[in-house]
Amino acid sequence: MSTGYEALRHGAAWMNVSTRGRIAVRGRDRARLLHNLTSNDIKKLGAGSGCYAFLLSPQGRIQADLTLLASDDHILLDTEPELREKIVQHIRRYIVADQVELEDVTEATCAIALEGPQSALVLEKAGAVAPGGDYQHRSWEDATVARTSLTGQPGFRIYAAASAADGIIRRLAEAGAQPASEDDARLVRLENGRPRYGEDIRDTSLPQETGQMHAVSFTKGCYLGQEIVERIRAQGHVNRKLVRLRLDSAAPAGTKLTADGAEAGEITSSIYSPAQGSAVALAYVRSIYATPGQALAAGDIQAVVT
Repeated sequence: MSTGYEALRHGAAWMNVSTRGRIAVRGRDRARLLHNLTSNDIKKLGAGSGCYAFLLSPQGRIQADLTLLASDDHILLDTEPELREKIVQHIRRYIVADQVELEDVTEATCAIALEGPQSALVLEKAGAVAPGGDYQHRSWEDATVARTSLTGQPGFRIYAAASAADGIIRRLAEAGAQPASEDDARLVRLENGRPRYGEDIRDTSLPQETGQMHAVSFTKGCYLGQEIVERIRAQGHVNRKLVRLRLDSAAPAGTKLTADGAEAGEITSSIYSPAQGSAVALAYVRSIYATPGQALAAGDIQAVVT
C-alpha cells in the first residue's frame, strides 16, 4: 500500500488536480442562465456557497457534471479535464440575449486538492481557515479554498494563479500532507463508491440511475431536461441503478453481470481494495437486483451488492 493511499485513508494527502477544467462565468445574467441549464438551484447560491450539478440534454441524459462555486462577480465551474470544451459549447448554444461571458481559466490557474480525515487540521496548520459546509469556499491570502472532494474523503480544493501551485504544495507538505497519485485517488474513490463522469457516469445516464441526487433540485422550476427527470420521479423508479459491489477479484469495465443466469447489469469500474481485502466495483444493475446483499456473478467471479 502506497504512502499516498494511506494518507488519503487515514491522514491527509495533496494532489495537483490542475488538469481539471475551470471556467469562469461572468455577467449579470450568469446565475439565471446556469439555473436554466443545470439540474440544481443556482439562483439561491450566495457568494461563498456552491453546489454539484448536471448539465442535461433535452432528453434528460447527463452531458456533464460540474461543481459550481459562486463569488460576488462570477461563478466558477470545476469539471473533468475532458469536459472543458464540451461545457463551454453547451452553454454558448443557449446564450441568446443573455449578458453572460465565459472564460476558460484552466491554464491561468491551479487547483490543488487536499483530502483525507486529517485534511482540515493540515489546512489550518498551513494557515487557512477550513470552510464549514459542502461546497462553501473562502479566501486564503491570494487563493480560494473550497470544501469539495474527488475521492469521497473529507477534503478541500485550493484555487490560485498557476504560478502559486508550488508554493501551496510546499505549505501543505510542511503542514503534514503527503503526495498522492491519480491511482491512489481512484482506488479510494471506488472504495467510497464515488462515480466519475466518463467512467461510471455516461452521456446516456439519467440522474436517478446514478444515485447522485444531491445534484438535483426538485423545487427550482424549469430547466433543460427537467421534464424527463420529473417523469421518472412520478413513476417512482428507474430500470437500472449504479451500485457498489464486492467481488472475489477485479473484473474489467464492461464485464456483464448475471443473477441466477439472468442478465443483471454491467461493471463500469473495478479495483482490488486493500482496506476491504477484496475487489470493489461500481456497476449499473437492473433495479430488481440492486438490493444490498444481492448475489451476482461476473463470469466466474462471485459478486455481491453492498
